Amino acid sequence: MNAPLLTVRDLKVHFPVRGDFLGRNVQYVKAVDGIDLDIGMGESVALVGESGCGKSTLGAAILGMQKPTSGTIAFEGRAVFHGERETRIRLSRDIQTVFQDPVAALNPKMTVGDSIAEPLAIHGVGDAKSRAERVAELLALVGLHPQHAGRQPNAFSGGQRQRIVIARALALKPKLLILDEPVSALDVSIRSQILNLLLELQRQFGLSYLFISHDLSVVRHFADRVAVMYLGRLVETGPTDAIFASPVHPYTEALMSAVPLPDPIAQRKRQRIVLTGDLPSPANPPRGCAFSTRCPLVQDLCRQAPPPLVATGEGRMAACFVRAGGRDQTTDTGSRP
Repeated sequence: MNAPLLTVRDLKVHFPVRGDFLGRNVQYVKAVDGIDLDIGMGESVALVGESGCGKSTLGAAILGMQKPTSGTIAFEGRAVFHGERETRIRLSRDIQTVFQDPVAALNPKMTVGDSIAEPLAIHGVGDAKSRAERVAELLALVGLHPQHAGRQPNAFSGGQRQRIVIARALALKPKLLILDEPVSALDVSIRSQILNLLLELQRQFGLSYLFISHDLSVVRHFADRVAVMYLGRLVETGPTDAIFASPVHPYTEALMSAVPLPDPIAQRKRQRIVLTGDLPSPANPPRGCAFSTRCPLVQDLCRQAPPPLVATGEGRMAACFVRAGGRDQTTDTGSRP
């Protein structure tokens, strides 16, 4: 197997939220709490989980927008130190992002041509003429007319604005794009167009994607692998088809039960798993497994120590003491709830 393009090891991002009378921090929100993640060349990895689980914070840490508390990030085998300005500038040529809201991502006072050309100007790429040619090329690449470069963002629809944001992200010919809910702010009819555009760009340029999303129906058709995140930690990773077909972790199983099936008969027969119990605070997570307060399979061991990610076969990993072997060990038959 080729070396991964991006390697994340034991990454933590903790935010201080309370201090004592001496000004010392005594409590932290553990937004990201020990993440290991690899992304290969030309691979799409989806990061999924409930709102507030730390998905966007992880993406921001990889981009250098959020300084990690500890852990390591390596790109093409080279360690990334976000405290070094030169390293961050150099890395920004290889890692770019597409944000959720294309309206907020574009400066309303700049023409779309100037917005797309801005990364080129910052990095000193070419002269004014070559930048204008590159802008025209990028607009055509994402399905817009090059003559639109002189217009303001308010002259475009939401889907067109997201195409402009994608064009800007591609300006420096990056190798990895962080896609943070790139279609959730768009109309349903436009989402498939943007997703198909991203897939075509991936095939054309060999791009790698970290696709952050809560929409599992989109993830199922877009990603090669899925990483499921809960309260700052990964609880399961593996190939998309395998994760959707037979989730190992109880949390993943509950998430997948909420994904609508295309067959209405199968959908009617399907039993939805509704989680009960309290959602822990990231400032005060449970001592053991973070999911133990809501898990239907919880045992005493689950409350004593956090389970590690272990291999369960088929290129999959799960963090569950009960199902670490990829099967339900609570009964002799191995049946799932």
